[in-house]
Amino acid sequence: METTNNKDEPEICKLDFNDSDIEYISYGGEHHLPLIMNLVDEELSEPYSIFTYRYFVYLWPHLSFLAFHKGRCVGTVVCKMGEHRNTFRGYIAMLVVIKPYRGRGIATELVTRSIKVMMESGCDEVTLEAEVTNIGALALYGRLGFIRAKRLFHYYLNGVDAFRLKLLFPRPEMHTHSDHGDSQILE
Repeated sequence: METTNNKDEPEICKLDFNDSDIEYISYGGEHHLPLIMNLVDEELSEPYSIFTYRYFVYLWPHLSFLAFHKGRCVGTVVCKMGEHRNTFRGYIAMLVVIKPYRGRGIATELVTRSIKVMMESGCDEVTLEAEVTNIGALALYGRLGFIRAKRLFHYYLNGVDAFRLKLLFPRPEMHTHSDHGDSQILE
């Protein structure tokens, strides 16, 4: 681990590792819950109760992933999916990568894995909220194709506004096929 220390700047830690050193796994049960809770409690502004965590990981364990480096949990994503109005919607509730590991594609990989499962499960879209001040998260989700659908004023307990971000999945293409003058629609 390298550290730089300039009295005008906060200490910055950079870790030297290969991307292949990161192991990604699906939520595997109760033994993973404290790992997720510790990451989220330390890194996100919103407090969550154990009941909130259990709601997500017990009902949608296949949508939660963890990232490990040499046995240490360094990132997680927690999601759900379900009916919302007239759509089947995925929702990213929590995404955390600890600071020394940011900027290495770990968050992108975690989110991409969740989105893939949501898409394969028939979701029409994925949504989430992000603080308007969280430039890193907004950039990450922008690169993944999310759009800013709405601004939510004073959304978080700390008084900060949020953007509701949305990723729309393309609908299956409808092809027309003419056979003996009849028009048919095929999926």
